[in-house]
Amino acid sequence: MSESPIYSEGLRALSGRDFDRLSEFISHHCGIKMPRGKKTLLESRLQKRLRTLGLRSFTDYCDFLFQTSSGSAELVHMIDAVTTNKTDFFREPVHFTYLSESVLPEFNNNRGTVPGRPFTVWSAGCSSGEEPYTLSIVLSEFASANPGFPFSILATDISTKVLDKARLAIYEMGQIAMIPYALKQKYFLRSKDRDKEQVRVVPQLRSLIQFQRVNLMDERFPMSERSLDAIFCRNVMIYFTRETQFKLLWKFCRYIKTEGHLFLGHSETVHGFDLPLVRIASTIYRKVS
Repeated sequence: MSESPIYSEGLRALSGRDFDRLSEFISHHCGIKMPRGKKTLLESRLQKRLRTLGLRSFTDYCDFLFQTSSGSAELVHMIDAVTTNKTDFFREPVHFTYLSESVLPEFNNNRGTVPGRPFTVWSAGCSSGEEPYTLSIVLSEFASANPGFPFSILATDISTKVLDKARLAIYEMGQIAMIPYALKQKYFLRSKDRDKEQVRVVPQLRSLIQFQRVNLMDERFPMSERSLDAIFCRNVMIYFTRETQFKLLWKFCRYIKTEGHLFLGHSETVHGFDLPLVRIASTIYRKVS
């Protein structure tokens, strides 16, 4: 059997065998489906890791990842390399309209039965922070109009790289173009360096969000079951197999309170799954008994 060709930078090409080893691991650990059609994509994304580690082949990389004590530390870097993170502020705005006009008023009206109970929301797969900061703006605006309205936001992702960016909360001016001017004035600070077209989320908004690394494939999540009023998990499940989608949705149902809500991405659905969820609107679901 001939050796794989060597690239000009000294790296051997990803063989089919090594692709299978990596794709099986990524699917099992992250839930991300990695068919053969993504071989070139995986190869290009991991090349930088091989260079950083001083490895000449993907076989060496697999051996390092799976057979050495340093492999567990490398796992974090590999996940950062292979995961896709694309999001925007107020993405799929109908979700935030429904949240502010229907979910929050109903919760506030019923809160008298449990005084002081906060509205709890989880941004699962929060990427670089645009979604949880949007949630923070929406909830803060509702709290301003309804004094005494408490809330808490948990934002998680499997990638430590995007979580670091989310905590930093610095964005390009173009990324907040769709946000109404009054909200931009209230919740974002322009960089003092006018050569940088950047803004940063104000400290009081940043303090409202707890960021944490969570793998959605974990058996248990870092909160009590039936403790969440809403979960936003949008444009995450599209990378999972049908079986993995069902398992994840079933776990979500364990953590959402009865009458709580689940918000999915525009290409995602619970159709065909036997779950305690009813469709309220497109990609918006309520948990039932």
